[in-house]
Amino acid sequence: MPLNDIPVMDIHRHVVENLNTVVLWFDAQLCLRYLNPAGEMLFSVSARRLEGVPASSLFLGNDGLIERFRNALTTGHSITEREVQMVLPGPRHTALDVSMTPVSERTAGMGLLVELTPLDRQLRISREENLLAQQNVSRALTRNLAHEIKNPLGGLRGAAQLLERELDDPALKEYTSVIIGEADRLQNLVDRMLGPNSIPKKREINIHQVVERVRQLVATEVPSRVRLIRDYDPSIPPLIADPDQLIQAVLNIVRNAMQAVGKEGDITLRTRTLRQFTIGPTRHKLVIKVDIVDNGPGIPPDIMEQIFYPMVSGRQGGTGLGLSIAQTIISQHGGLIECTSEPGNTCFSLLLPPPQL
Repeated sequence: MPLNDIPVMDIHRHVVENLNTVVLWFDAQLCLRYLNPAGEMLFSVSARRLEGVPASSLFLGNDGLIERFRNALTTGHSITEREVQMVLPGPRHTALDVSMTPVSERTAGMGLLVELTPLDRQLRISREENLLAQQNVSRALTRNLAHEIKNPLGGLRGAAQLLERELDDPALKEYTSVIIGEADRLQNLVDRMLGPNSIPKKREINIHQVVERVRQLVATEVPSRVRLIRDYDPSIPPLIADPDQLIQAVLNIVRNAMQAVGKEGDITLRTRTLRQFTIGPTRHKLVIKVDIVDNGPGIPPDIMEQIFYPMVSGRQGGTGLGLSIAQTIISQHGGLIECTSEPGNTCFSLLLPPPQL
């Protein structure tokens, strides 16, 4: 269809819905009447659930900003506020530039157009690109190292088996048994470092089947005073993925959360969709987000940047492979795992764009 034949309102809506800038439309009573996909991503909730919500409820703790909304409507003048500090669901703190423009619309009457520009967007994209690059380098180094270890390890095990056959003394055979057993243990560790060695067997699934399966697996393991809280968005569309691999990735992170909270605490399993979301250099129209949140002591700041590297563990006795394997699985699905942590609130977010078969 030629551009001139497309209704103007359809063009405007298409443009607004593909903006990176958050666009909100409030009526004269400052109740929300429209929120674009970038806004759904910022507030971590669908536009349908926010329709009709007062601005004062949407921007809790920002009374000064609400007053400026009213001033803009009253005076009819546009107002721009720079670097406004806001608390978003999560809770998340972010800084935004806020532009307010009163607009009189023929059918809807007077309203307020609000544009929010997150100042940390480019910083997040840059951080994700660096994280993806670091993970690719880490995986390459790990695979090269693992293969270098496997060859002499196989020779060591074979030599121990040959020696065992030549020995008649059972006491001496105990030593060769130890060598063979330790070689097998190291072989298993190396295989785990390499991560999944099979191509994902993708099919159409519901992400809640994965999350619920993990919840069922750990429900019998958690202490009685550890709560598993479900916070699901039922509107999430189907995903094309390998369910067994995704179960393994989510399970690894949930078990880390169990170890973090110990004998008492909360672990929340939350699902959401994000629109117009960028992972590395690629912008996706839709991304499925799975959050695993715990209220444990948090991750030590000195290892925060290395938690996805193999053999890096924040607890004594840990192998440091669970997160590395989870990140490898999610990467094979075109996604990414992010983490934020502070005492009482650690959140691992699995970001999964809908891949193609």
